[in-house]
Formats: sequence, C-alpha cells, structure tokens
Amino acid sequence: MIEVSWLEQTGGDVPAADDWLSAGETVRLRGMRFAKRRGDWRLGRWTAKRAVSFYLDLPADPRSLARIEIRAAPSGAPEVFLGDEPAPATISISHREGRAACAISGPETALGCDLEIVEPRSEGFAADYFTAVEQELLARASAADRLRVLALLWSGKESVLKALRVGLRLDTRCVTVDPFVGQSSSGNDWRPLRAQYEGQDFHGWWRQTDNLVRTMVAAPLPAAPLTYRM
Repeated sequence: MIEVSWLEQTGGDVPAADDWLSAGETVRLRGMRFAKRRGDWRLGRWTAKRAVSFYLDLPADPRSLARIEIRAAPSGAPEVFLGDEPAPATISISHREGRAACAISGPETALGCDLEIVEPRSEGFAADYFTAVEQELLARASAADRLRVLALLWSGKESVLKALRVGLRLDTRCVTVDPFVGQSSSGNDWRPLRAQYEGQDFHGWWRQTDNLVRTMVAAPLPAAPLTYRM
C-alpha cells in the first residue's frame, strides 16, 4: 500500500501577511476580485504548502514556504514546485466552509480528496448526478442517514474526478462510488471506500465529524491517511 498524508487547516490558521507566497502566487492573488475567492484560495495554498513542508521535511518559515509554489496544470490540477523544479509529491486540495484539506503522496500516485457538508440537496440531484447503483444505495438508506450517504457519494465522485485530473468536466455518472465496502475502520477512524471509472478501480477512505465528510481516493491502493497534527 502507498502512504498518503492529510492536513486540515481553517481560515484562522492562515497568516495575515502574504510573505509565504511565491512571486507568481502573489500576482495571481492580486488578480482576484472577490474577497471570498481570495480567502478560499489563500487557505488552500497555505494548507498545501504546510502539507508539503511536513511531507518533504522542509522548513516552514515564510521564506521557505515562498519557495514552495503550487501551480495549476493545464487540467487545473495543483502541482508542487520547489523553485522552478517539480517536487517529488502529488497533492489534492479541497476547501469548504472556511476549512481546507490537502492530501499528499508520492509523485507516481493518482490522488484526489474532497470535503463536503452533510446538507439537503434538490429532489433531482441524485437522478442528475448518480448512477443507478448509487441511487439504489441511497434509496436503501434510512431517512436519518440519507443526507450523509448523499454527501459521501458526491464527495467520493469529486475525489475520483480529481484523481483523474479532469474535475467536473466529466459526467459524474461515469464514476460509481461504494462507501460501504467494509465495516472495519483504521486506527484513526477512516473507513474504506471503493470507486470505479470505466473499469479502472480506485480505493480510498472516508471519515465524518459533525456535518463534515472527508474523502480521498488513490491508485495504487492507499493505506489510511496519516493525519498531521499541528
């Protein structure tokens, strides 16, 4: 199994100054018009840079973090550079409601992660975005558990589409997610999930605290994420 690490941060963890951003990141930030977009972007970049510093055992002072640059690939997927050289790491970033997560693994890993809130969605949501198998799984859920299952399925799809480096440009119904492949959990409360895209298998993990669901998938087969504590 490959190793995957996980870091979460909130808006309150992000420094007020921008001296931890690279020159290119600073230019990009200045081009953002809306405060929420700027805040989410800074939170995601801060979380990713701190995860990279942990994973690669690099200093975490502002000057050192400014050498870590998170660039968008042509697909939009985040890529890590140290100076102008690709770093030996693959990352995936997600943010929701003032919280961001970064999953990180080795350079040969297909990796995706997502955060989702357990919340009501429209009546047609499942029919529009879920496969027949997923809709059946949702139909079998109890009334009390339905919103959690819905969030899990959607989050798993988001993670797979990120691992494929395509995002929501693909029809979400080309991915089928099963978040209940086993009842066993890891020592840190992550539970296994499985997904499939056109015959390609992805394995991953999920966990929930309060109304927040976290998912990650990877190929090859990943061990349960190691959560960084700060």
